[in-house]
Amino acid sequence: MSPNAKAGKRPAAAAAPAGRHAPPKFHVGFVLTPRFTLTAFAGFVDALRLAADEGDRSRPLECEWTVLGNDAPIPSSCGTAIQPTDAMRDPARFDYIVVVGGLLHGGQKVLPGTHAFLRNAAGAGVPLVGLCTGSFVLARAGLMEGYVACVSWFHRDDFVSEFPGLRLVANRMFVVDGNRMTSAGGTSVVHLAAHLIERHCGRERASKSLRIMIENQPLPSSTPQPESVVTRQAKDSLVRRAMLLIEQKLSQPDPLTDILAPLGIGMRQLERRFFADVGITPRAYRLHLRLVRAKWMIEHTDIAVTDIGLECGFGGCSHFSHAFTRHFKVPPSGLRRAAHAAAAP
Repeated sequence: MSPNAKAGKRPAAAAAPAGRHAPPKFHVGFVLTPRFTLTAFAGFVDALRLAADEGDRSRPLECEWTVLGNDAPIPSSCGTAIQPTDAMRDPARFDYIVVVGGLLHGGQKVLPGTHAFLRNAAGAGVPLVGLCTGSFVLARAGLMEGYVACVSWFHRDDFVSEFPGLRLVANRMFVVDGNRMTSAGGTSVVHLAAHLIERHCGRERASKSLRIMIENQPLPSSTPQPESVVTRQAKDSLVRRAMLLIEQKLSQPDPLTDILAPLGIGMRQLERRFFADVGITPRAYRLHLRLVRAKWMIEHTDIAVTDIGLECGFGGCSHFSHAFTRHFKVPPSGLRRAAHAAAAP
């Protein structure tokens, strides 16, 4: 079966008249959530753009794309907004609908009519793609039942908590499961895009696109996600796993003993191996991560200081303020005033 037949889309086009280009081999419709991740959208669409034409001419010849929405620009998580070029109508005109998710903090929102549009697309047999937390949007629309979702290790616990009955993986770059394709976000999206480009336009086009983006050859979906260690590099594989679990649960005030069962180790042994490898205890490491995250949020967001403390796993405002002031030699409110003063014209 040909790729387009598998997607349930256009039949093979007749040869284009001399001097004219053949119709694009596939068409992607983008659905952006408010506060979407700009990197995920830009990486995916740029892979399409570079594969669609010779060199860097950017004509949508081999493939084309459309940003769907209403008349208003859609803000990304960094503040840059994208203006939609068409409405969410007739999903069957697309070969893929790509949902770009973003921030979960404060409740992930979607544009009016998004869930209905996605359900109509699924009913029409259009493959659905979720980038970053786009998998959450598909799951909330009831469209991941029976499919495996790929999520970032950083959002694994959020997904399990909200969708305990769904299957997921959090250790691969992307997953293709029939008519559902999901990726962990970040640079993994360009390899999912390359997968689609290779399917419709050939490996040469996919490789050319990634080479221009200074990226490796197309990677398979089985490629593991890199494990993020925020502040310290560990040599001990068990310590690296502990760091990952600590970061995944950073916003939760759970005791550190909760990570022991997955590790198959006792607290005293973990503390010894942690200290021998990176020179600090697991508790000190977690506290440092929480404070570093809180500092960034104070300097770069308008979230209330009390809410930041809770978001970063501190039990109360007094505890957070005391720990923050002792570490950074300035109270959270003082740092925010300084940040606002520095940002003022």
